[in-house]
Amino acid sequence: MNRKLIRPSLSEIQDQIGPRGMPRRKPTPPEQTNAENFYYIKQMQARTPVVVVLDTGEQIRGVIEWYDKSCIKVHRANEPNLLIMKSFVRYIYKQQESKNGAKDEGLPREPDEE
Repeated sequence: MNRKLIRPSLSEIQDQIGPRGMPRRKPTPPEQTNAENFYYIKQMQARTPVVVVLDTGEQIRGVIEWYDKSCIKVHRANEPNLLIMKSFVRYIYKQQESKNGAKDEGLPREPDEE
């Protein structure tokens, strides 16, 4: 059985290797991926109830109504709306996704429960 040797053409090798025989570097990834903006827009359009956990451990429950480069506005049903600086946010998660896997009932938790 004759096997045919499959070799890349010379032009393919020259495309992979830049000038002076040095391999080309991968381009650096972009500084801004816009993933954060995409997440905020998606949650705003779906009016998803979220929990914003602050650096102090306090939990803010509501719907993201508006966002900016440095802050988000959280709409709360029975309480005043809040404008929260992003620098004070530890993390955000959907209200249905509690840490222990059970559904959130919307009851406020004490900040020391983690």
